[in-house]
Amino acid sequence: MTRAIRFNAFDMNCVGHQSPGLWAHPRDKSWKYKDLDYWQDLARTLERGIFDGIFIADVIGYYDVYKGSNYHAIHQAAQIPVNDPLQLAAPIALATEHLGIGITASTSFEHPYTFARRIATADHHSKGRVGWNIVTSYLESGAKNIGEGGLRRHDNRYDVAGEYVEVLYKLLEGSWEEGAVVRDGDKRIFTHPEKVHEIGHKGKYFDVPGYSLTEPSPQRTPVLYQAGASGPGKSFAAQHAECVFVAAPTKSVLKAYVAEIRQRAAAAGRDPSKVYIYTLLTIITDETEEKAQKKFEEYKSYVSYDGSLVFMSGWSGIDFGQYAPTDLVKKVETNAIQSVVEHLAGGDKSWTIDELAQFGGIGGLGPVIVGSPERIADILQEWVEDTDVDGFNLAYAVTPDSFEDVVNFIVPELQKRGAYPTAYKPGTLREKLFGDGPYLPASHPGAGYRDIEAVKRREAGAVVTALKSAKG
Repeated sequence: MTRAIRFNAFDMNCVGHQSPGLWAHPRDKSWKYKDLDYWQDLARTLERGIFDGIFIADVIGYYDVYKGSNYHAIHQAAQIPVNDPLQLAAPIALATEHLGIGITASTSFEHPYTFARRIATADHHSKGRVGWNIVTSYLESGAKNIGEGGLRRHDNRYDVAGEYVEVLYKLLEGSWEEGAVVRDGDKRIFTHPEKVHEIGHKGKYFDVPGYSLTEPSPQRTPVLYQAGASGPGKSFAAQHAECVFVAAPTKSVLKAYVAEIRQRAAAAGRDPSKVYIYTLLTIITDETEEKAQKKFEEYKSYVSYDGSLVFMSGWSGIDFGQYAPTDLVKKVETNAIQSVVEHLAGGDKSWTIDELAQFGGIGGLGPVIVGSPERIADILQEWVEDTDVDGFNLAYAVTPDSFEDVVNFIVPELQKRGAYPTAYKPGTLREKLFGDGPYLPASHPGAGYRDIEAVKRREAGAVVTALKSAKG
């Protein structure tokens, strides 16, 4: 039986996203990121292509590592200016019926109590089609601009994230019981107060004593996405993520990553086949091989060398502007995205600074594949077969052209091979993806917070046990 391939569209509420310089291409429309009709038109295209969803990235802060300033980031619109991602959920939901809407939000920059209300509201408005991409953030500039002085250390950010999602589970899963809201006009009862509970959370990083402000949304907890590829990131993903995104520069790196995530998920008591893994990829295609190659050469002529290294420096925490183009990338301990340096400096290929800039000029840290629909379909099926990856998180070179090309050329070819869906499943995003119910499955740790009173008793008992142990 041919294995189905899954697509997500990778975008951001900004200019150019991960293809610095291509905003200058005459067909690129990313400069319209401020306009809702741009996003709605794109969403309709993706839904026509039966994409699982549109995955909207985000950063808080700006890229100022390269050459010690943000000059080149601003000059080349390298993810600045950038608008808020969550405000796109409602207009995209209005324009589509099935498309999932993945929203990136950081555990480092917003309190979980207020975020729980915002993401639940989006899930209500979309009738259960929202996902949350959980990130811990990597830009020092963002932390400085909200008065924190700088980012927490990398591993500590995942400690915070662990407690953050615990608060979200308590609020979204346990605070309001099933059946709390009855809207009984005859008895004049809208909600049964005895079925709404304070969560009583008192942790190391957050104190949240009260109850959720929102009634349960169609999914309660949105579909959980995560993109961490460091050791702590993989542990977090294996425990919490339902969909995992990775940027693997080579097939061998991807194969090892997929195997490790599935192994860790199984060890955490979860079904590893119900953790979908998508790898970052950019597809450049046309009717024929020759047309596709010509399009690729045209796109490459617009790449910004400085813009590419702005991203590479920001993601890795290493100022690549201090090196000569022929110097090799070396591993340096930083507080940014540790997996970037591990993959580039410790993988099966040695990279010069110039090669790094060229590699990252279109689509960021993922490979670019170029060719006819038949050739691209062959490559995609080969990657799925060889690495056990579930699908591809598709970046663009030029938007909306890159996505339209995939929908018009690649999707029909894969469907012809029986390797791509021809229709959406009914229900919420979680139901469309996994075919089960709208809520987190019983094997997921978030499901353990649905009886919040039992959780509070368990936590109180743990505190008493710890105090007795401390007293000897």
